[in-house]
Amino acid sequence: MAKTSDTRVLFNNQCPVCSFEINHYAAYAKDHDLPIQFDDLNGPERAAWGIDEDTAARRLYVLRDGELTSGIPAFLVLWREMPRYRWLARVVGLPGIRQVASVAYDHALAPLIYRWHLRRKARAASQSG
Repeated sequence: MAKTSDTRVLFNNQCPVCSFEINHYAAYAKDHDLPIQFDDLNGPERAAWGIDEDTAARRLYVLRDGELTSGIPAFLVLWREMPRYRWLARVVGLPGIRQVASVAYDHALAPLIYRWHLRRKARAASQSG
């Protein structure tokens, strides 16, 4: 398959939920030779994104052909890049479903996962010091 796109994903590999899902996508992309790069926000790659660690930890970011998206729009970009998940991008991208998914992600899922991330960081800091 020709590598025709420039797609990068920024995610929190220290988050159990994020790492489980995104590492699954990364394995799929690698197995299918898809031109998608996955960057851990906890590594040196984050600096190239121009997003601070706290902001990056709040949601998924995807950069495709110079356009930065986050949240559900970022998932849609990512899913469209992977043949197995294009159907999911079509369904979630439908009017109405996209808005509901965005509200659920923006106001429930992402904040919950972010608060969990902060608790894990605080617990790790208290145990190390």
